[in-house]
Amino acid sequence: MVQLTLPRNSRIKSGKSWPKPDGKRLKPLQVYRWSPDDGENPRIDTYHVDLDDCGPMVLDALMKIKNDIDPTLTFRRSCREGICGSCAMNIDGTNTLACLKGLDETGSTVKIYPLPHMEVVKDLVPDMTNFFAQHHSIKPWLQTESTDPEREWKQSRDDRVKLDGLYECILCACCSTSCPSYWWNSDRYLGPASLLQAYRWIVDSRDELTGERLDDLEDPFRLYRCHTIMNCAQACPKGLSPAKAIAEIKKLMVERRF
Repeated sequence: MVQLTLPRNSRIKSGKSWPKPDGKRLKPLQVYRWSPDDGENPRIDTYHVDLDDCGPMVLDALMKIKNDIDPTLTFRRSCREGICGSCAMNIDGTNTLACLKGLDETGSTVKIYPLPHMEVVKDLVPDMTNFFAQHHSIKPWLQTESTDPEREWKQSRDDRVKLDGLYECILCACCSTSCPSYWWNSDRYLGPASLLQAYRWIVDSRDELTGERLDDLEDPFRLYRCHTIMNCAQACPKGLSPAKAIAEIKKLMVERRF
């Protein structure tokens, strides 16, 4: 019988419980901590923030912790408006954006981890190298063979509407890191985010290399590892449906054979 065990340094241990601040409305947060520099196992540190002295979002609480309690806490953030996707993390078991997740939407204790099934750079910062390399591989830019127009590539209103639900993707990786197929095959399967972006360019009426784009995706792993589990649509903080985009690509694959 095969016996599988986790490496010792992968076991998560209990970490430090930081002193509680003064206040009547305290919210505990259990935060994943790991540093590549100290050789220690990952740990869960417990912090408390006063809701009367903190903004309404989980990101506000993390910034409060970093500014006033523990400056070593590491996480990504930028726009604070759900536009850049930098603060994607796993909050109470769901991949989402910390800047869009309200503290009033969380449990009695907020549990915060980095995005799952990605290498961790430090604390709540995942390594996105492979994710962005896959996005680049689908050539996310307009490809044409015709002579460039004097001013712009024109598009009808009806063709422009076809891009709705696709161009809004902010590449936060919440969908891809929610997908079991991506967990097991992230080295070959492009994942929901990259495939949604691929369909965005396939369906763009201005792009003239649709056949080549479909050829690039015609692979048992790059496209067909999707089993329509729908975790991606549930996790997307922008309300998009990568699974639908993937299904449309599969339909185009079938149609061009006849």
